[in-house]
Amino acid sequence: MRYEHVCIERFGYVLPDEIVTSVDLEQRLAPVYARFGLHEGRIEMMSGIRERRLWPPATLPSEMSARAGRAALEASGFLAESVECLLHTSVSRDCLEPASAAFVHSALALSPHVMMFDISNACLGFLNGMLVAANMIELGQIKVALIVAGEHSRYLVESTLRTLLDNRTLTKKNLNDAFASLTIGSGAAALVMAHESVSKTGHRLLGGAVLASSDANHLCRGTADVGFSDGAHMVMSTDSETLLVAGCELAVETWAQAKRQLGWSNADVVRCFTHQVGVAHRDRLYQTLELDPSLDFSTLEFLGNVGSVSLPITMAIGAERNPPAPGDRIAMMGIGSGLNCVMLGVEW
Repeated sequence: MRYEHVCIERFGYVLPDEIVTSVDLEQRLAPVYARFGLHEGRIEMMSGIRERRLWPPATLPSEMSARAGRAALEASGFLAESVECLLHTSVSRDCLEPASAAFVHSALALSPHVMMFDISNACLGFLNGMLVAANMIELGQIKVALIVAGEHSRYLVESTLRTLLDNRTLTKKNLNDAFASLTIGSGAAALVMAHESVSKTGHRLLGGAVLASSDANHLCRGTADVGFSDGAHMVMSTDSETLLVAGCELAVETWAQAKRQLGWSNADVVRCFTHQVGVAHRDRLYQTLELDPSLDFSTLEFLGNVGSVSLPITMAIGAERNPPAPGDRIAMMGIGSGLNCVMLGVEW
C-alpha cells in the first residue's frame, strides 16, 4: 500500500481514573497462588505491567470512544460537520446491534451524510480503520475521517478472576492460559485523518503492508460476543508463548514488505510505536526486526494491554511528551490475534 494524499491530523484519548495494580489482582488470587506456590509480583515480573486502568462498571465503550473523538476533533481544529466517515474499531462494543458507531455519531452530532460502521479485528481494529479511511481519502471519496475506539476490560478481568477462583480442578496450564487476560487495561483513543488539500499538519501516512497467518487463529480465543452489559461473563484463553513466537515471525515478513513499499531501511526509522503486550514481546520484536530498542516508546507499564486502543494511545502520549520533528519517519507496528499484522510508515 502506498498513499500520496493522506495525512494524520491529531489524536485524542481518554484514560480511566481507577488504577488497578498487578499486586491488587494477585492479592485477590491469593488462594490460587498458594495452591501453586506462587508469589506476588509474578504478573509484573513476567509482563512488565505494573498497573492498568478500568472504567466504572456502567460505562459503555461508545461513551469513551465519543469522548476521545471529541478530543481529537478539538485538537485538530476540524469541526464535527467536516467528518465524512466515522469508524468504531475496538473489540469492545455496546451491543450486537446497532453498530457502536451509531452511538458515537449521535453523541458527536455528526452530519447525517457521514458513512459510519464498526470494524473489529482484535488488537488491530484501529490500524485497519486507518487503512479503510486512508483508502477512501486517497480515492477522493472523502476528505476527513474520524477513527475511534473504546476498550472496556473490567468484565474480562473480573470474569477471569472469578473463573480462576471458582475452578476446583484448576491446573497450571489453565492459569497460564488466563495470564494474558490479567494484563488487559481500559482506555479510549481517536484520530482525525484528512486529505492533504485540507490537512492542517502535513503529517503523511505513506503506506505499509498487511499480512495474515490464520493457521494460528487458535492461539488466542475469547467467549461468544455477549456485549458489555453489567454482569457480562467473558473469558479468554491465550497460549502466550506460542503467540509471541508466531507473532514475531509474522512481523519479520510484514516489516520486510513494508520497507519495500516505503523504500525505507531500518536506519531511516526515527521513532517506533507498537501494540503494547509485555516486555518479553517488545524485546523479542525489536531483536527479531533488528531495530534499535531505544526507538520505542512504552506505555505498557502503566496502561497494560489496551487492545485496539493500545497503539494509538501510545503514539498519542508519546507524541505529546516528545513531539516528533518535521520529517521524522515513524513506524506503527501492530500484531493481533488471528494472526494479523499491520506495519505502517508515517512522515511527520
